[in-house]
Amino acid sequence: MSSTSSIGLVPPAAPAAAAPRSRRAVRTWLFVMAALVVAMVAVGGATRLTGSGLSITEWKPVTGAIPPLSGAAWAEEFAKYQATPQYTLLNQGMTLSEFQFIYGWEWGHRLLGRIIGLVFFLPLLVFWLRGQLDRRLALSLLGLGVLGGLQGAVGWIMVASGLQPGMIAVAPIKLALHLTLASGIYAGLVWLAAGLDRKRDEVVPARLSRTALALMALVLVQIALGGLVAGSKAGLTYNTWPLMDGGLVPGGLFAGTPWIENFVDNVALVQFNHRLTAYALLALAIVHALDARRSAPGTGAARRATALAGLVAAQATLGIVTLLLAVPLWAGLAHQVAAMLVLGMASAHARLSRATRDDRLSRATRDDRLGRGPAIRAV
Repeated sequence: MSSTSSIGLVPPAAPAAAAPRSRRAVRTWLFVMAALVVAMVAVGGATRLTGSGLSITEWKPVTGAIPPLSGAAWAEEFAKYQATPQYTLLNQGMTLSEFQFIYGWEWGHRLLGRIIGLVFFLPLLVFWLRGQLDRRLALSLLGLGVLGGLQGAVGWIMVASGLQPGMIAVAPIKLALHLTLASGIYAGLVWLAAGLDRKRDEVVPARLSRTALALMALVLVQIALGGLVAGSKAGLTYNTWPLMDGGLVPGGLFAGTPWIENFVDNVALVQFNHRLTAYALLALAIVHALDARRSAPGTGAARRATALAGLVAAQATLGIVTLLLAVPLWAGLAHQVAAMLVLGMASAHARLSRATRDDRLSRATRDDRLGRGPAIRAV
């Protein structure tokens, strides 16, 4: 055993261009998985906006992959739906063809979830058996896999909440949880893929790394609040901007009791919180971009921060348009998918801007050789 190995040191990582083909395959797989999660979110949004989410009243993870194939099977499924509160209170008189339309959306959403599970776990097993995953990456991927399984369970819990007596839609808090968990999985996939065998930036000021992480976290919070808006249909009210109910701050924000339930059930407060967080996110993204361009000009961090600020501004504009138009299907879906693009950019930016201990040591060693040790320590 060499002396290098005996003291536990690891040789410097090879440049991204020299990354082994096996690692490039893993990175490509992770990006494909991220794209599939975006597709899942889009189909889920269409399922919600078309009122299709409660059309399948049972959770059958295996046999449910096969849709009704005969007239009798369709009649049986339709009879189950006719026993739900959504049918009796909202869709009384729906025809079989109308039911088949909403059933198709929900079945497609669940089928895509099954496909994602296969596309994740089968390649994961192959990469693992071939030794193409280091221990840290393997454990991270297993963690995402566990979250994926939990996401399926949360999805059914969400649907079950809408099948309770008197309910015509799923509980907003459970819809928000379902969306946020999917977004977290997506962010994790992008985080791992962006950092895999990629050369990160030269060490940037620590505040840029921290702000990049804060932006990623704030995007996730905003998506969660958007899930509450969607679940409570708060976007169908107060369809004006910048005023809301005739003022910058609407009345009745805490009209309900107990007061804490207003954050979920009061459409005025739900929409107001989503607006406020959007303003905060846009302001932080712009300040971060200006800071990056001033303190690290010409770097990848500065370019990504600028692009992220542009995406956040575009998403805010799309959100205003969606609100003013009272959430038509195309605008609602575009707003939801754009949120994923913003999150993906924020995750990649935070990952690549992250100054690790190895980065700092590598930079310090190189600059010490050039006689610039004190300047590096100051950074």
